[in-house]
Amino acid sequence: MVIFLLKRFGFMLLTMFAVSVILFLVLEINVDTLASRVLGQFTTEEQRRLWLEEHGYLRPIWVRYGEWIGDMLRGDFGWSTRFNEPVAEILWPRLVNTAILGVCVFAVMVPLSLVSGILAGMREGSATDRSITFVSVLTTSVPEFASAVLLSSVFVFALGWLPGTSGMTDGWDWRQMVLPVMVLTLYGFGYVARMMRASMAEVMQSPYIRTAVLKGLPYRRVILRHALRNALIAPFTVIILQINWLLSGVIVVEFFFSYKGYGALLLEASLNTDIDVIQACALIAVVVAVGTQTLADIGYTYLNPRIRFT
Repeated sequence: MVIFLLKRFGFMLLTMFAVSVILFLVLEINVDTLASRVLGQFTTEEQRRLWLEEHGYLRPIWVRYGEWIGDMLRGDFGWSTRFNEPVAEILWPRLVNTAILGVCVFAVMVPLSLVSGILAGMREGSATDRSITFVSVLTTSVPEFASAVLLSSVFVFALGWLPGTSGMTDGWDWRQMVLPVMVLTLYGFGYVARMMRASMAEVMQSPYIRTAVLKGLPYRRVILRHALRNALIAPFTVIILQINWLLSGVIVVEFFFSYKGYGALLLEASLNTDIDVIQACALIAVVVAVGTQTLADIGYTYLNPRIRFT
């Protein structure tokens, strides 16, 4: 296990290094275009050259990359031209807000989807199975912006039960979290539920499950101690991948409900060509993606000890 962890950690570092190089080259290899995006297309060539010289962009690219990655490792993400303050002071609070939203979504979505998938898989072909499958496909087919509009029209305008924005201008308010959580839960529920249903249905047809039932073991014990652990392997991967989606895929929801999170920050930085913020957001997304994949690989070995990675 120690060797496996060291290999995975080394692979994670290598992946993050490779992606950081690609990210840096994509955004900064063409410095003339970079200056035009920041200063505007109507500036003169002399103005762009002076800006590039002032910000150190005329030095060799490997020197700039070394300084950039070194600053990133120290927590210095640069200066935001959009907000006129250090990127770190903007980024970390936004990440915390998105993390809070993600925890709320996971607390609702994961138990609901797992239980639904287990019930559908245990009764494959039944009315329960068909109903859960229909709801899963329906919720997954509706994009976030459509469900956000639909839920807002019902709970905000028609019933007046919930606020239409989640800006938290007056402090924490759980009512402002309800609609964003509902939208993200509806969209992510179907993926996990269908994966859990397929995995559970396959396990229930396995010879060892049939043997355990024929031997007279309590059905509850067969499900909880034998079937469920193996059935969780595939859904576990989907659940872990949802972390990446919640980090960078919530742009529509955060923008729609004016929620000050990571996704809204990335969108605003992209619209205003805030290069340092875009680089910082992209690098954080890479770290989270690679880290969660490593956690998924480690989790495999605990869910099924027969699985070993080399």
